[in-house]
Amino acid sequence: MQKTSIILSTVAAFGLAGCLENDVERGVVGAGAGLVAAELLGTDRTGSMVVGAAAGVLCDDAGVSACQ
Repeated sequence: MQKTSIILSTVAAFGLAGCLENDVERGVVGAGAGLVAAELLGTDRTGSMVVGAAAGVLCDDAGVSACQ
């Protein structure tokens, strides 16, 4: 049950990243969500944070509808 809650909160954080004002804010939220995902999956924290931050920063440039 706890794992499901953590996964849902991570997905929500990525979704909320699109509601933020600028790339820095979206990057910080993306990095945080990447860190949570790394803890859940047991993967490298640094790599997951970098990927999460990049996803947050670039989501509006990629035309993701949640980021506009």
